[in-house]
Amino acid sequence: MKKNKLYKFIFLACFFGYSWLFFFNYNKGISTEIDYTVCLFKRITDYPCLSCGTTRAISYFFKGDFITAVLLNPIGIVLALIMVVSPIWISIDWYTKKQTFYNFYIKCETILKIRKVHVLLILLLILNWIWNIKKQV
Repeated sequence: MKKNKLYKFIFLACFFGYSWLFFFNYNKGISTEIDYTVCLFKRITDYPCLSCGTTRAISYFFKGDFITAVLLNPIGIVLALIMVVSPIWISIDWYTKKQTFYNFYIKCETILKIRKVHVLLILLLILNWIWNIKKQV
């Protein structure tokens, strides 16, 4: 992915992520009867998917309750960190006319192409999914 496309994608993803968090937290205070589950997998099978609980985990992360966030879904911690760090990092790159974030992305992409890394990440995702099913998010 080219630098400008990546930066736009990250900003857009963060914008939608923050918008969803605002909607989730704002409506949560208004009514407890609203069902926020947008997961088709969970609606069809009654089992949580790999990412179920991520919105709540991110919400708890931003409230400073890191233990609850990790217990809900560790993927939420990773996404929350990305949502905080990447827009700031990209803005600094834009201001200084550098491409350190893009270079980091390229290095990560190279590492992710290694088969052992693939296997490890897939194993971690499966373990996370088992964790979600066991606790029934």
